[in-house]
Amino acid sequence: MPHPPAQDFVVTPEQLCVGLFVHIDLPWFSHPFSFNSFKIRSADQLKLLRELGVTRFRYDPERSDVQPRGLASRPEPVVAPPAPATEDPATSAALASKRERIARLAQRKRQVQEVERAFVKAAGVMRNINKNLFARPKECLEEVDELVNQMVAAFLEQPEAALHVMGEHAGGEDTYFHGLNVSILSMMLARELGFTRGQSQTLGVGALLHDIGLADIPERIARPRHELTTPERNLRELHCDYGVRLGKQIGLPDAVLRIIAQHHELADGSGYPKRLKGDQIDSLARIVSLVNYYDNLCNPSDLAKAMTPHEALSLMFAQRRAKFDARALQVMIRSLGVYPPGSVVKLSNDALALVSSVNPVRPLRPWVTVFDASVPRDEAIMLDLEQEPDINITKALRPIHLPPEVYEYLSPRKRVTYYFDADSRQGRTP
Repeated sequence: MPHPPAQDFVVTPEQLCVGLFVHIDLPWFSHPFSFNSFKIRSADQLKLLRELGVTRFRYDPERSDVQPRGLASRPEPVVAPPAPATEDPATSAALASKRERIARLAQRKRQVQEVERAFVKAAGVMRNINKNLFARPKECLEEVDELVNQMVAAFLEQPEAALHVMGEHAGGEDTYFHGLNVSILSMMLARELGFTRGQSQTLGVGALLHDIGLADIPERIARPRHELTTPERNLRELHCDYGVRLGKQIGLPDAVLRIIAQHHELADGSGYPKRLKGDQIDSLARIVSLVNYYDNLCNPSDLAKAMTPHEALSLMFAQRRAKFDARALQVMIRSLGVYPPGSVVKLSNDALALVSSVNPVRPLRPWVTVFDASVPRDEAIMLDLEQEPDINITKALRPIHLPPEVYEYLSPRKRVTYYFDADSRQGRTP
């Protein structure tokens, strides 16, 4: 949890030392550091701070490991006037690097906006499919194929495609579609598992349509917000068989029908409807079963039971791994990272952040959106942890444990919704 606000004290540049937690009273864009407040951890940081031309720095004794140089006792608090923003020639190289990063972050934010527009478009396709699949099956299946083609091309032909968690401004909860999540995450695994384009196309279509049988189940049982009775649970489990019947009516191929039939089967035989085990389950259906299970943990009908992405992956690996294809589970954890998109995390400098997208090359170092009360929410700092070697994720937090102002700023969604960026390499330095 973040430290409570503490009284700030003031020191001169000469009193700065490694271990002191300092505040820089300059605009974020006018100094070379990632944050306005941080603990000094190296001689290089100390040198840059002294070269900023700032005459006094605020520091926080409660969050510091040491006292300032030459300070024998705890000082009395004083109020520091805002320091003028100066650009000492000695820091020009560092500031130029910072400005390059600002430009890169601006480009990144433009990319994210493009990704979110693509998500809204895809959600519109899914809404149309859900509404008209049985009235106009030919037209809807063509839309499904086109949407899956887009994902196949992104994940197979541009392997750097990165997953993003959608922000609230991407749309209200009505734009959430479980089938879209499952299809996108399945496409990510298809890339890593070396699937052919044809297999990936089949997988994507099957994942988008895996729950079509729920159309024949009463809404209160199909998407329950209460604990199902045994008869209700038995009725709901029929949606796999109903889905196969409906799929045949609209002309779905056998490979897609197998995914619909088996997307709740589990490797240890504890799934349904036929309690299949291991290799008895179709290879594509095993992928959808894994991703479907994960998304249902993150996005259950009863949102009070929702797990964070980090909690869901941890549970699946630590306690339920026998239920899943071992290789696919391993690849999913490696691809999403220990802290999947949508996770609220604490960083090694004590800052709080939301994991906004996965780094396909280094999953432990994703992009994060950082809480900083001094930076307007619309201009929130986005960090590529691959470019920040001194900053690590130390742990995941449950959104409910966040202070209200942090929760409001980061806006972790009640539902976790993903989309992908086919041009993620543009946001990285070579």
